Amino acid sequence: MPPLRRAARSALLAVVFICAACGLVYELALVTLGSYLIGNTATQAAIVLSVMVFAMGMGSLAAKPLQNHAAVGFAVIELVLALLGGLSVLLLYGAFAYMSLYTQALVVVAFLLGLLIGAEIPLLMVMLQRIRAQSAGSAVADLFAADYVGALVGGLAFPFLLLPFLGQIRGALVVGMVNAVAGAALVLIVFRRDLGRVQMAAVGAGSVGVVAVLVAAMFYASTFEVNARQALYRDPIVLADRTTIQDIVMTNRSLPGNGSDTRLYLNGDLQFSSVDEYRYHEALVHPALTKARERVLILGGGDGLAMREVLKYPDVRSVHLVELDPRMTELARNDPRLTELNGHALADDRVTVVNEDAFAWLRRNSEMFDAVIVDMPDPDESATAKLYSVEFYGLIRAHLAPDARIVVQAGSPYFAPRSFWCIGETLAEAGITTEAYHVDVPSFGDWGFFLGAAGDTPPAVEIDPAIPLRFLSPEELAAARTFPLDRPRLQMPASTLMQPRILEYSQSEWSAY
Repeated sequence: MPPLRRAARSALLAVVFICAACGLVYELALVTLGSYLIGNTATQAAIVLSVMVFAMGMGSLAAKPLQNHAAVGFAVIELVLALLGGLSVLLLYGAFAYMSLYTQALVVVAFLLGLLIGAEIPLLMVMLQRIRAQSAGSAVADLFAADYVGALVGGLAFPFLLLPFLGQIRGALVVGMVNAVAGAALVLIVFRRDLGRVQMAAVGAGSVGVVAVLVAAMFYASTFEVNARQALYRDPIVLADRTTIQDIVMTNRSLPGNGSDTRLYLNGDLQFSSVDEYRYHEALVHPALTKARERVLILGGGDGLAMREVLKYPDVRSVHLVELDPRMTELARNDPRLTELNGHALADDRVTVVNEDAFAWLRRNSEMFDAVIVDMPDPDESATAKLYSVEFYGLIRAHLAPDARIVVQAGSPYFAPRSFWCIGETLAEAGITTEAYHVDVPSFGDWGFFLGAAGDTPPAVEIDPAIPLRFLSPEELAAARTFPLDRPRLQMPASTLMQPRILEYSQSEWSAY
């Protein structure tokens, strides 16, 4: 093969590689954005993948009439794809924040992206054959090899490079620029003889225009993100941080008098209000610490508020806090709004902070504990549903010392009764006998817990009278064990890793509120 043709062929396969990487990044960006905004990664992935794969097939068919003008057709498709793919996250975030039309917009964007990606391969095949004719099998093998390797690189670059260093909006914009430049360069350099002067000028101007729009969006991205995020919250945002794990937002508003209401949200879900969080954390922690309590384990609770309650007991010798997101525990240590609430709890010498997945940590650790406090986010996402499974509670049971207690925040028995009682049955399946109780937390509503112990005898729901509390009293706890007639105990199946029923219950019940 002559050197020029070899170079042209290599350039085309390099562009196939780049386009495949860009296409997979667009796909992953849609899935990730949906998991952050809506939750339920499995559903978001199913929508994006199914719609895009279907649209890719349609795009391949739609590209047939363009084969006689493959180079121009490819240039147009790449520029439109780069513009839409680059702006996709920004557009969808805007649809979610301002119009509440996220799912509908997601389907439209996924279909259009799939349509454009599907049209690439037929046109690239024609362009490859124009460089050097070869058998269909060999041409397909060459194209697909470059395509699949590019997809691998794009798939790995998204979570390990783009998300950590650029974030979702800017990451998609940068990929769109790369996509536009690669596609236009191939046509303008390698296939320039296939284009007339007007076409050359149009492709050149189009590529410059697309890149200019994406660059302008890069400069506007910060302002847009701040405004769009604020539209989602009632109170002024004082902190916003998107980690590789979750979206952390803190709001604050002044109250009549000298008070203020600080609220923490993770992925849009309220975690606490400073006005009444003590009700939740007193109810969560103190019933679990009436017996042995020298060695305490807290799973979740990275804000340090449950830790504050644990450290009220002078005979607690050590507390392990296992929190997945290091940014959350960093804020709990250093952010003045949080340290004022948690009393600098994470700075106590008795505290050991472990930033690791609780499931994995329990599997590899052999320590025993006198009390385990499970303060996990609600099971309305695939990632958190495993933390409400028989397998997870079984791992916790293996870490319970003799006479140890476990307490689990279990959501609202009023708003989500099936979820609540499913958690109780899941604990029972893991060999933990429980007693249910619930209290009123105004910012949450009616909120429930399960206090448990290994064996056949449920633990007594009580508190140590020597510890002064603001809300919880023996009388309050006695009432907390009674459930009203319209919210009786339900016989629900347990939730497991292979059948996460809790995810279905949680999503369906909370969708009504």
